[in-house]
Amino acid sequence: MEKSKKNAPPLQELNLADRFLFDEVMEDTDAHRDVLSIILGRDISLLDDSETEKEVRISSLARSIRLDVFAIDENQDVYDTEMQKVRKPDLAKRSRYYQGIIDTGILTPGIPNYKLLNNTYIILIMTFDPFGYEKYCYTFKPVCQEVPGYVLRDGATRIFLNTHGKNDDEVSAELVEFLHYVENSTDQTAQRSSSERVHRIHRRVQEVRQNEKAGVKYMLAWEEKYYEREEAREEGREEGRKKGREEGREEGRETNTMESIRNLMETLKLSAEQAMAALKIPEEEQQKYFDMLK
Repeated sequence: MEKSKKNAPPLQELNLADRFLFDEVMEDTDAHRDVLSIILGRDISLLDDSETEKEVRISSLARSIRLDVFAIDENQDVYDTEMQKVRKPDLAKRSRYYQGIIDTGILTPGIPNYKLLNNTYIILIMTFDPFGYEKYCYTFKPVCQEVPGYVLRDGATRIFLNTHGKNDDEVSAELVEFLHYVENSTDQTAQRSSSERVHRIHRRVQEVRQNEKAGVKYMLAWEEKYYEREEAREEGREEGRKKGREEGREEGRETNTMESIRNLMETLKLSAEQAMAALKIPEEEQQKYFDMLK
């Protein structure tokens, strides 16, 4: 337990890009409203409380999903807001699956009219450029290939945000300031912003960082991840011992190392490069693990 506490980055040092802090801040409906208003460029009025870590399951046979932050506004528009620090190759299809599961959950049995489907916004905030065009914001709606510019009005919108965009002249200054704040959630970054919404979000961030209950919750979450990692390592070591041959031992070592890399990426939100550096994996071996992560 002491080891997990020692290695856990202090709650006060987390940025909004860290999922624990993001979820805690977004539990405040006003903070979530400000974030959505900045992203969509219009005032959003949310109903009730935002739900964090909302699990959506349509069948015991289908894969469930866990939404970072889920909310509905006064127009019955649905918002799923996700924070993503780790680059994964399946983000586009992940958003497609989320869209399908959310739609299925919205349209309850017995409703005959598909027009009753709510408008939905799936928003992924990322600390990397998912598509490589150096845009802060990538907005996707289905368009007709045969009729240029004609958008299929099905009410579904998927937005990918990149904190490292370079097209400042194409998006609002408020969005740029917010995305910079996401990755560097400090007093200095907040003070440089002219957005009152960003200032309010920062005040909520400070409240969470200073909240004793949030601190306890953070340490418990960290310890749970820590013990999961230890169990995974032990399972890997046992598997390696059972093989009894050099090939088996090597495979077990790779399994353990791969699990450690994934755990560091998930728990500390490190990149693959940072995780391998933390584990002191030799450069000549790193490509093998990059290939395994794909």
